[in-house]
This record gives sequence, structure tokens and C-alpha cells, in this order.
Amino acid sequence: MAKEDVAFNDQLNDALRSRQQPDTAERLSLARQLPRQTVALVLAGGRGSRLQELTDRRAKPAVYFGGKFRIVDFALSNCLNSGIRRIGVLTQYKSHSLLRHLQRGWNFLRGEANEFIDLLPAQQRVNEADWYRGTADAIYQNIDILRSYDPKYILVLAGDHIYKQDYSLMLLDHVENGAKCTVGCIEVPRMEATALGVMAIDEKRRITNFLEKPADPPGMPGKPDRALGSMGIYVFDAEFLYSLLDEDFKDAASQRDFGKDVIPRLVRAGQAFAHPLNLSSVPAASRDNPYWRDVGTVDAFWAANLDLASNLPELNIYDRDWPIWTYQEQLPPAKFTPDEGGRHGEIANVIASGGCIIEGSDLTMSVLFSSVRVHSCCKISETVILPGCVIGRGSRLSRVVIDRGCELPPGTVIGEDPEADAERFHRSPGGIVLVTKEMLDRL
Repeated sequence: MAKEDVAFNDQLNDALRSRQQPDTAERLSLARQLPRQTVALVLAGGRGSRLQELTDRRAKPAVYFGGKFRIVDFALSNCLNSGIRRIGVLTQYKSHSLLRHLQRGWNFLRGEANEFIDLLPAQQRVNEADWYRGTADAIYQNIDILRSYDPKYILVLAGDHIYKQDYSLMLLDHVENGAKCTVGCIEVPRMEATALGVMAIDEKRRITNFLEKPADPPGMPGKPDRALGSMGIYVFDAEFLYSLLDEDFKDAASQRDFGKDVIPRLVRAGQAFAHPLNLSSVPAASRDNPYWRDVGTVDAFWAANLDLASNLPELNIYDRDWPIWTYQEQLPPAKFTPDEGGRHGEIANVIASGGCIIEGSDLTMSVLFSSVRVHSCCKISETVILPGCVIGRGSRLSRVVIDRGCELPPGTVIGEDPEADAERFHRSPGGIVLVTKEMLDRL
């Protein structure tokens, strides 16, 4: 261990033993040091089946978001902006699109400065019978690599949520609590918590109960319509995590999953603490109502994208103090031209990325990813169009998500006849129509 790390640990231990809260300057100093002793592991191997055909060809973390990003960019950007520059990304399901994105857009860290993003696909390192069987198993199968990094703390992240968080403040909270395990959490509408781990905590934020994806989530005391949901973010003391994973591997009944096995075991032993997002969300001004989205359904994906096109979006992607990094193809600027008759069309609340050409059409409240071509006389509203799509002349689209590379013939109408939409495409419970190339090929 480096001399400065030894001095840091001595300083921190002295503060904890004396039970005195360090002053603001000391706490900021500690928060800056902790990321250097941390390795972040991004769990990016899940399919995300609730996104339907959007994940037929790519893992959920590789799904496009916000006009130019991928979902995984948010967790990775949070790491960099928090000062964590040793990162492993664990992949499994249909990982080619994700790996290509990471290789092209995230290869700028300097190995000679002990910075890296290591790609850790499932390799059957522990035995030759099983791929990753769960989130805990994904880390256990790479435990030899993890030990070689020699971290003091391990930050485990889900790679499929949209939010901004300063992880250094969560690490600081973990150390000041004297915790062995800290779980990131956020208040959500009660029935939205059916896709999350749900917890109860005491006055010291010790987790007293944990239910993984309950069908009927319990409400919070005094807030029966709200639940305290796990964000899928965990901080562990490294040696403590290694011993946990060894125990879990020896348990034949375990499903090798953090939410189903590891965290409930720690809760029963009184060893898990909660860290609410409002203690570390970015920007600090948002902490009364921190932004976090699980865009795991077509409806949620559509709504979160369209929010970015609103007048005052809840998520600020233009914040240069906490930038979202990504791979950016070199493309010309977006261009808006009149149609053959000289009509310009009307555009309002639209995000249009590089390489887009919109010709004499009306667009409102929509998000166009790169290299989208909209031919003349179209009417498009509340629609998310992924890269490389072509919208034929005279098309009308409303409340639609169009997957990458689709070409809609002239005069296509989607979003006006629910029965016709359901026969041709996927129509979600909220009435959002998902269109893919395969669906168009079947017409």
C-alpha cells in the first residue's frame, strides 16, 4: 500500500475511533482519497427482456438513450466524474454491441497511471460448466482478477439505469458509518418497486428487511404509496466481499445473486446499511427530488427519452460540470430543409443529433438519434427514432419507438389505430408502439 494511503487510513481510523465528525475540509479530503482505493464493477450482462425486441440484438446497457448515448454511459461517467478510474465491466448476453461501444468510446484511460476499463466477459473461469449464474456469481468468477487490482473498497454498479451520482460521497458515507456493506436506495412509487429490491431501515439507516422484486411491495412508514427501492448499487470492504462470495459459492441452495441471496443474508446479520440517493445525487440542488430512472420497459424508455425534449427536463444532459461521456461518431451537423414546394415545416421540442436531415416536416416532442432522415410532408409527435432510420414521405407517427436502421415506406401511419398497430408491431400496455426491422420485414 502506498505511503499516502497508509497515512489516509490512519487519519480516518483516528477520526472514527474518537467518534468525532471530521470538519468539512477533512471530509472533502477523505472523499477525494477514497475513489483512488476503489475498483468499480459494472454489471452489464443482463438482457432486459421487458424492453421487448429492443434487446433482441443487444444487452440492455447497450440500448441507446438521450439522442446520442448508451444506457451504460451514465454509470461509467459517474465513475469518472467521481474520481474512480479503475473499472471492470462484466458482460454476458449478446455483448458485441456493448463491447464495440466501450472499445471505441471508452479507451482513453491511461494504463501507466493505473487507470483502466477492463472488459470482463463470461469466461467460465471458476469451472467449465457454468456461465454467470447471477450478479454475485459474475463477480465471483472474476475474483482472481479482482484480487490482482488490490482495492480496499469495491463499488458494484448496475449498468442499466439513468442517473447522476457522486460515488465518492457514497464511499465516504460507507466509511463514516463503519459499514461492511452499503446499499444505494431511492424512494419510488410503491408499485414501481415490483422490479426492484425493497427495503426497510431504522433510524441509523441500518437495513432491517429486504425483499427482492416483491409482487406487492410494502409501503414506507407514513408514506404508504411509496417504497424504498434498491438502486442495484453496493459498496463493500473488499476483503469482506471476498469472504461473502466464498460462502455464497459453497451454499448449494444459493442462486448466486446479490438481491436474492447476498444482501438478504447481510440484512439478517444486521451488517447492511442504506445510502439514500439524496445524499449524493448530482447536482446538489436536486437532492430534494433526485433523478433516477429504471428504463426497463418500453413505456419507461419512451417517457425518459421524451422528457429530455421538454422545456425543463428533469435530467440535465447539458451540464458541463458533470458531463456524460460516450462514443461519438464524426458526423455533420443536423440539417433542416424545406420540401420541394418550399415549405419548411414546424419544429418544437425536438432533439436532433448529428447527421440528421429533416425535410419540410412537422416534428414535435421527439428525439432523433444520429443520421435519421425524415422525408417531406411527415407529421411526427412524441416519437423516439434510433440511429440510421429513414422515414418515408408523408408518414404520420405518434407515440412510437423506432429501432435502429428501420426504413419506413412513404405514407406509413403508426399510432392512430391501436388494433392495426398491435397486429403489425409491439404495442405496450401504455400504448407505445415499438417498431423494429424484423417487424417491418414481415409486413
